[in-house]
Amino acid sequence: MLAAIINQGQVQIQDKDIPTPGPGQALIRVSLAGICATDLEIVAGYSGFSGILGHEFTGRVENAPDRPELVGQRVVVDINCGCGNCPWCACGHHRHCWQRKVLGIRGLDGAFAQNICVPTTNLYPIPDRVADQEAVFAEPLAAALEVSQQVHITAQTKTAVLGDGKLGLLCALALSRFTPQLTLFGRHESKLQIASDQGLITHSLQPGQILEDQNRDHDLVVECTGRPEGINTALDLVRPEGTVVVKTTSHQVSSLDLSRVVVNEIALLGSRCGDMGLAVHFLTRKWVDVRPLIEAVYPLTRAQEALHLAGQRGSLKVLIDCTR
Repeated sequence: MLAAIINQGQVQIQDKDIPTPGPGQALIRVSLAGICATDLEIVAGYSGFSGILGHEFTGRVENAPDRPELVGQRVVVDINCGCGNCPWCACGHHRHCWQRKVLGIRGLDGAFAQNICVPTTNLYPIPDRVADQEAVFAEPLAAALEVSQQVHITAQTKTAVLGDGKLGLLCALALSRFTPQLTLFGRHESKLQIASDQGLITHSLQPGQILEDQNRDHDLVVECTGRPEGINTALDLVRPEGTVVVKTTSHQVSSLDLSRVVVNEIALLGSRCGDMGLAVHFLTRKWVDVRPLIEAVYPLTRAQEALHLAGQRGSLKVLIDCTR
């Protein structure tokens, strides 16, 4: 099989043996995979990962020795693989397992390949009415929806999503299902227009711009800029006793003014992966239209070009067609 492999900062397309599923595993024929900021940081050398890249994907089960009824099923996959024995795994929080491995990120090969082996317990079936170009967004959509599981959001929750990149757009589109009082703040008119076209309120916010008083009283701010200065801008937007959820990381060190957090009694939450089942539920009911977020689709044989485009400033979601 063909696979895009990262080794010492170099991405190469190599011919590898098709993996054989072990006990409790399924072999997936990958259809589409998406490139996210984590993949780009791995390529840049910030994580030390070597192996097959990619963790956002959809495909079809080709072989599952323990679960033959799954063969032929279209699926998306939870990327976190816990040890199954620690207290975190015992209570169902395998994404915080002390020994966890993560597809294409930590200790396990990923999905920029024609095939991948994954635990059958990590599979989530996809109905036929969800196209591959929608299903491939399940993992980042689950991450966006995790905010709604961490914070109680009602129709009266005044919410700001900061950052109009791929994750910021997904967070805004997803969380707008919980509250109409949501504004997406961003720098790029073309990206803000994607949200506006789906009925969202948007606000252009450029570096150094002074916020009006009416934009400093949000109950909830979701920080999605991926920039070190983003957290302090989020603190500008949130009201006293409000909540800031941090969705993105940066390899650069952030300078956080903790006195503002303490004096204004702000709740600060980190947020990572989410419930894949909830994401599939949203996609099945067409509650979020992810298709306008697609920048381009490249064949697997041109994965290096796909990664280059995905790394360009302003680029949206670049997909890899693993059947070509």
